[in-house]
Amino acid sequence: MSTLVIAGGTDGIGKALAEVYLGRGDTVVVIGRNPEKGRRFLDAAAAAGAAGRAFFVTADLSLLKETSRAAEEIRAAFPTVDALVFCARHYRFRRTETAEGYEENFALFYLSRLVLGRALAEPLSRARHPVVVNVAGPGAGLDIVQWDDLQLSRGYHGGAALGHGGKLNDLLGVSYAEQHGPAGIRYVLIHPGVTATGFSGEYDRATLAHIRSMQAHAKPVEAALPPIIDAIDEPPAEALSAYVEGRRIPVDTPDFDPAAARRLRALTDRLLTGS
Repeated sequence: MSTLVIAGGTDGIGKALAEVYLGRGDTVVVIGRNPEKGRRFLDAAAAAGAAGRAFFVTADLSLLKETSRAAEEIRAAFPTVDALVFCARHYRFRRTETAEGYEENFALFYLSRLVLGRALAEPLSRARHPVVVNVAGPGAGLDIVQWDDLQLSRGYHGGAALGHGGKLNDLLGVSYAEQHGPAGIRYVLIHPGVTATGFSGEYDRATLAHIRSMQAHAKPVEAALPPIIDAIDEPPAEALSAYVEGRRIPVDTPDFDPAAARRLRALTDRLLTGS
């Protein structure tokens, strides 16, 4: 049996994925910020006879202190992690900073994934076929990166912030594969397509109308799961891979430039250490 950690597993794709693997007999650890949703997850697992294999860790992943604390709890309880899945994100139509001073999309969509991936690398390395699955939006051009304004302090737009975060996650995948691929950890970037999830966020009126239209025509959550499940069950042989709606896209292009990934890693490390 496997142990999966799902960041953002109380709604949408993460929740559906948790249900699939609990139903298979695996252990599933869900990280989320809403204790009530966590309780419902645990209650549903108990009703399905999976009470001993379902765990919920309460953490606001937009806060690095809570993200680090959640990772330490998981490390202490689970010496081996087979799969780490990133699903959490939240739309903000206006620029918002966390209590720690980071732009919220940047903190939740990028920094939390970096911190969790680093903190859980050791338990992942103990698994037979370890994999990190980053549900983001791979494949945008490298020119989208605002190198001199990573937290989008100028000209902020919610959709652009998510697009920018998606590209930072591309480079995070490149960097992670470079660092941890030799230990056997595979990193898979996945865009399952527009899916009828809750579209967590705070929207202005025009964007909300667009979201409602998207929800009406989006694929059901269950239809988004197959490429994610495939990546977990049979991780690709390569250290890094990327898929858009089940179609593999190349990662040996300038848009996945290793030098750019190292540059982002260095900038992020300086930001996190305050140097």
